Amino acid sequence: MAFEGLASKLQETLKKLRGKGKLSEKDIKDAMREVKLALLEADVNYKVVRDFIKSVSEKCFGEAVLKSLTPAQQVIKIVNEELTALMGKSESSIEYSKNGLTIIMLVGLQGAGKTTMCGKLALELRKKNKKPLLVACDIYRPAAIKQLQVVGKQIDIPVFSMGDRVTAADISKGAVEYAKNNNLNVVIIDTAGRLQIDEKLMNELKDVKQVVNPNEIMLVVDSMTGQDAVNVAKSFNEQIDITGVILTKLDGDTRGGAALSIRAMTGKPIKFIGLGEKMNDFQVFHPDRMASRILGMGDVLSLIEKAQQSIDQDEAKQLGERMLNKEFNFQDFLDVMQQAKKLGPISKLVEMIPGVDSKILKGVDLSQGEKDLKIKEAIIKSMTQKERLSPVIISSSSSRKKRIASGSGTTIQQVNRLLKDFDKTKKMMKQFNGIKNGKGFGKNLFGKMPF
Repeated sequence: MAFEGLASKLQETLKKLRGKGKLSEKDIKDAMREVKLALLEADVNYKVVRDFIKSVSEKCFGEAVLKSLTPAQQVIKIVNEELTALMGKSESSIEYSKNGLTIIMLVGLQGAGKTTMCGKLALELRKKNKKPLLVACDIYRPAAIKQLQVVGKQIDIPVFSMGDRVTAADISKGAVEYAKNNNLNVVIIDTAGRLQIDEKLMNELKDVKQVVNPNEIMLVVDSMTGQDAVNVAKSFNEQIDITGVILTKLDGDTRGGAALSIRAMTGKPIKFIGLGEKMNDFQVFHPDRMASRILGMGDVLSLIEKAQQSIDQDEAKQLGERMLNKEFNFQDFLDVMQQAKKLGPISKLVEMIPGVDSKILKGVDLSQGEKDLKIKEAIIKSMTQKERLSPVIISSSSSRKKRIASGSGTTIQQVNRLLKDFDKTKKMMKQFNGIKNGKGFGKNLFGKMPF
């Protein structure tokens, strides 16, 4: 996970301050030294680190902090605000055309993930009721056009191609005409990359820019390249004046320096981030939320948004009513688990919860919970429809348990464990039902759910 090392060190440093009560100038200087080292180890540009520490220190040495009743909280607030400002203060949205057709160029070095990002961006825009067209302008890399066509087919978005014997500028011009004639309102151009920046690459991009006059030129950068990502961003910005950055592989084992340096070094915002291999692993970049996650404050807003996008609200409401009305059965139990799976891996969800120490998570195997869900799902799918709807008939029948275990590739003990978990869930639903009678939720009820 990106920022893991940085987050752990910053949280540890700020935790020490919280334990001191009143703070002296020495306490703050010592803390700033540790913050500086943590940022440098995270591969943040030295100039950016220097300016950041200077700004934070000046604000921390003010009377409002040193004489405050909660000085540590004031320091944390300042660090959070400065981290947010460093990454851009607020989200930066796409500049849509006022004339109906928005043109977006994706540029970058070879291997950064431009083609995949074209698909992810198209999918994201379609969620916002846009009608995107993908354009295959990488005429050099073997199978690049075919790769984009595969991506387009996977997400059911049209791909425009003229083969590899015409120029990228001509393909882009043709794509714009095609989009206008087919009632599509966003054109996303997948341009060619190189292993390194060269004059031929830049001239080709300049030609495409001149022909289609794009609303956005977004640079796709591999966050795992650290400081090199910043240097690439500076070069592209100087040559073709990019409007924003898409950071890929931010879910990998990266130090995160690129995300903290690019805005300061180029003046251009990070607009989106790639967080995994799936087409839905793509998010708008929120500097304030990322700063909160780095400092262990969680990201509840993103968690809520993810739930709203992933979960069928009507289905969830019906399930809730069935639970409270004591009609809950194994089919409902299966539906609940499948809704939970839509939110993504448990490890990614936990990172969004306030107060979770990234250091503690290192020794926790969160994948075990996901494995347990798969086992439960397999067992339920091996039941007959009658057994799913009337779980009580399984409990007293060893032959049914044996058949279900055999069909799901599990053991009778695992089937019994599922039955036990199911009974626990039904009992907890009674506590939920107490809300109607003014009894409240009960202590830590949600945390005790067995699935």
